Parts: sequence; structure tokens; C-alpha cells
Amino acid sequence: MTTRSSEPRGARKPRPTAVIGWREWVAFPELGALHVKAKIDTGARTSALHATNITLRDADGEHLVDFEIPVPGKNRGPRYTAKLHDRRMIKNTSGKPEERLIIRTMLNIGGRRWPIDVSLTDRAAMRFDLILGRTAIRRHAMLVDPGRSFLAGDPMKN
Repeated sequence: MTTRSSEPRGARKPRPTAVIGWREWVAFPELGALHVKAKIDTGARTSALHATNITLRDADGEHLVDFEIPVPGKNRGPRYTAKLHDRRMIKNTSGKPEERLIIRTMLNIGGRRWPIDVSLTDRAAMRFDLILGRTAIRRHAMLVDPGRSFLAGDPMKN
């Protein structure tokens, strides 16, 4: 006698759910292990990283984006290069659509790592250098506790 599982054939077993706070430290290992304090914003679809002096260039048939991540208290910051993944119209905080350059890079948070799409934009007037939107954490078994902060710990550990 055989018994049937209640799960459909090929179904993935759920990963343990991680709880993160409304703000967390995250890292981008492909950008030199850049550590950034992020606001987790489930109301925002796309993630946005504070970047300045953004330029496009072609190298060996690839579209590359060069940009700086400003260091607090200094006029300039380290220069980074990433492949251009996309260009998208994204509404800014005022609700006005603007074209932004999108890169795809690895995100480390809470001992987990996966690729995300990030728009590059000047966020100098904002409190957080990174908004981590809902598409970045969707499908990764993460719940956001809006009343707590920094639950995930060091993004480069685990």
C-alpha cells in the first residue's frame, strides 16, 4: 500500500523563515563587501542605492556603469563598476517617474545571500543610503518586524 504526500510532486520544502527589522545592515560582496545601512521598505517595489557620479561606458561589448558611493562627511567615495542590467522608469519619493540604471549584484543579509536588482540614484537628501524593496526579499522566507531593528546581525557572517 502506498501513501500519497499532500505536497505536489517537485514542491520545494519551505526554508525556515527569518525575521528582519525595518532597518538592517546589508552587504554587497561583489562591490568590495560594501556594508550599507538599509531601510526595509515593503511599500517600495525596487531597491535603490545611493550613488553619485554615475556614468555609462562600453567595454568589450558590455555596457558598464561606473559610480561612487559617497562616504559620510567626505565629498567623494570609492568608485565601483558593475554591468548594466536594465534601465527602468521608477517613481521617485515624490511620485515622479524617472529613468534609472539598474545593476544586478549579490546581497548578503542575515547569513543569506542572493542576487538582487538595484537602481542607482542620488539619495543624499534621504536618511538611508539603501532602500531594500519588496522584490529583493520576496521568495526568500523573510518577515519584516516593523517595530524592531538590526535583527539580522552582521551580513558577512554565517
